[in-house]
Amino acid sequence: MAPIPGSGLAKGLAVTLRTMTRKAHTAQYPDVQPQLPPRSRGVIGLFEENCTVCMLCARECPDWCIYIDSHKETVPPAAPGGRERSRNVLDRFAIDFSLCMYCGICIEVCPFDALFWSPEFEYAEEDIRDLTHERDKLREWMWTVPAPPALDPAAEEPKELGAARKTADRLAAAESTADGSGPAEPGQGKGAR
Repeated sequence: MAPIPGSGLAKGLAVTLRTMTRKAHTAQYPDVQPQLPPRSRGVIGLFEENCTVCMLCARECPDWCIYIDSHKETVPPAAPGGRERSRNVLDRFAIDFSLCMYCGICIEVCPFDALFWSPEFEYAEEDIRDLTHERDKLREWMWTVPAPPALDPAAEEPKELGAARKTADRLAAAESTADGSGPAEPGQGKGAR
């Protein structure tokens, strides 16, 4: 059976009329901010204090879009008679977001937790050369990073926390004994000679 001429046009107009009668679900973006899912990826924030200029992020980046410059400084000895040490000081940390493919490898390989995902997404520029953001802008984005999700209450306590708690308890006990307010060491109570 041959199709009736103009039936496709009639079906298309029927769909259009049905859609015109429904309420639109348009998000008015500039006026109303979108509800982003938790831990969404926007840009990369830098926590400078944790950066040791190890260059792992720049070496592992598949796009080579991270630029790091540093110099060495001599640090005086911590104790008298010690030796001077040298440390790297961060001069420049920049990410070219026109090259970045947001893979997150730099964040994963950072051993000192200096890089984080920020949900910030409004960083468009009129010129592509302005998409290279320096460390001051990356630091601003660091303050938009959400706190990590809470641990599962039934989960086992991390070993690091247990070790830190034991050390803190031991130091507190040593301080209280030194002040004379805590329990005496064995053999130093009444009747000890």
